[in-house]
Amino acid sequence: MQLIPAMDLKGGECVRLLKGDFDAATHYPLTPESLYERYTALGASWLHLVDLDGARQGVPAHAGVIGALARRGRLRMQVGGGLRERAAVERTLAAGVERVVIGSLAVTDPDLVSTWLRKIGPDKLVLAFDVRLDEAGEPRVATHGWATQSRLSLWDAVARYRHAGLRHVLCTDVARDGALAGPNCALYVDAVRRFPEIEWQASGGVRGACDLWALADGGVAAAISGRALIEERLPVAELRPFLPAA
Repeated sequence: MQLIPAMDLKGGECVRLLKGDFDAATHYPLTPESLYERYTALGASWLHLVDLDGARQGVPAHAGVIGALARRGRLRMQVGGGLRERAAVERTLAAGVERVVIGSLAVTDPDLVSTWLRKIGPDKLVLAFDVRLDEAGEPRVATHGWATQSRLSLWDAVARYRHAGLRHVLCTDVARDGALAGPNCALYVDAVRRFPEIEWQASGGVRGACDLWALADGGVAAAISGRALIEERLPVAELRPFLPAA
């Protein structure tokens, strides 16, 4: 399993949200460029970047920054936020981004996104499903920067894409995101059991190496971590098994 550091951009600044709340953002005195270099020095091989303004507005808002980081060429990048038109997806890939993350549109227009998977390629797209557990413990998908809660289950959302060759899924438990409360390992174990052909990426709640080992034991392909890495809460020596370039 790989550890993939996260960078969230809001108004050009590096931030982290708490449980998806745009009004509960922590701002960090780091430029996108300096955080990129920190992650490179850490030994990461991938960067997960979210354009939060793009996610909220429905159109990319940080294309210039993203392109400049991609040109540095030391981290492979997967980028999401506001990529709801094929032209925007193709521009992002052409800028040097390795994989594009499709969020809300994967829920609202599965026919269109299935077409993209076939024509652009399953290795170039990550479908991101942000979930909240309902009263019965069922993961229900949220959309549009986590502002809209649907009744669609995660399992039904993913099953729509089996015929399209879906390979990469990023799942965020919104209640855990930015809270340093530990990941929802049971959710990801269930996801791997139901869809073993998918390379699952787990996001939300990572607080230490023990969480990474638990996710790895559950069959997860990658873990996304933002706050714990930005605030340097994770001892570097304990992260080395999960950082290919360390």
